[in-house]
Amino acid sequence: MEYDEEARLVRPYTLTRGRTRSGSAHLPLEALVRGVPGVTATPASPEHGRILALVSAQILSVVEVSAHLSLPLGVVRVLIGDLAGDGLVIVHTGSNPATQTPQAHLKVLESVLDGISAL
Repeated sequence: MEYDEEARLVRPYTLTRGRTRSGSAHLPLEALVRGVPGVTATPASPEHGRILALVSAQILSVVEVSAHLSLPLGVVRVLIGDLAGDGLVIVHTGSNPATQTPQAHLKVLESVLDGISAL
């Protein structure tokens, strides 16, 4: 039995010890995660270790980490929050949407629409 098959047998709440949020702020789907170079630490769980292995090799968004690991997004958000709290990963959330102007929101929406149209 492969690890992915075993992981599906474990309930998501057991991976996060029943938590639905980490101690850090709520992570948006598009937040970028990267490993901290040169930091070596023993991960708290195999899932933490898998996340560290992924983001030490490349920068990924929270949703990409979730897809790569075949884990629910809520679980990955909690695990990444744990790693960020321990100083093992850096999370880039971008600018605060509350402080952006409506014109900035419109530019983002237009860029998304242009990208979809290009497909």
